[in-house]
Amino acid sequence: MDELELLKKDWKANEEYPKVSYDEIYSMILKRSSSIVKWIFIISLLEFIFWSVIAVFLKDTENMKRFEELDTNAIMIPLAVLGYAILVYFFYLFFRNYKRISATDNAKVLMENILKTRKTVKHYVAFNLIYLVVSVIVVLCIEFKMDQQLISQVNQAAANGEAFKLYAGIIIATLLILVAVIGVLLLFYWLVYGILLKRLNKNYKELKHLNI
Repeated sequence: MDELELLKKDWKANEEYPKVSYDEIYSMILKRSSSIVKWIFIISLLEFIFWSVIAVFLKDTENMKRFEELDTNAIMIPLAVLGYAILVYFFYLFFRNYKRISATDNAKVLMENILKTRKTVKHYVAFNLIYLVVSVIVVLCIEFKMDQQLISQVNQAAANGEAFKLYAGIIIATLLILVAVIGVLLLFYWLVYGILLKRLNKNYKELKHLNI
């Protein structure tokens, strides 16, 4: 049993509900909530750095070099700028949630800020997954339209009456890889953000019970 649980037990056992005990319990919930939200902010930044490093290493691959030779700046640059801008906005929201929770001196407001933080994290996860799917679709469309090597394969397959088979094979392979990547990401988000949100939700329930 941790220190907070001991304080709650003593507080409930006292019929007079002393103010100091209530404040101590609230202070510990506040501190614990602030720490959780701080870690959400830190982990989101570390995740961004990790994927940025991966992107740098992928630039040296043959497929990436061939893709960069295509005239895709008009599409890929705005898509990248939009993605980075939204991520920066989420980082700002995480940091703002952390500062708001750290400065909260009211249980009701703290509960509201916890709910806002949970909502922000869920939107952040959804954006990352949606952006991944949209990016893959955009890249696939560009390659079908502009990659001369792929276009040549498609034309040859069409001449042999196997165009549908080629399209189906590429699309299915892409979907399988995409599903696998999304599965790994969901597992990561569940293990990291899911656990933190679960602890944050526990704090919310404790605050709700505390104010009954």
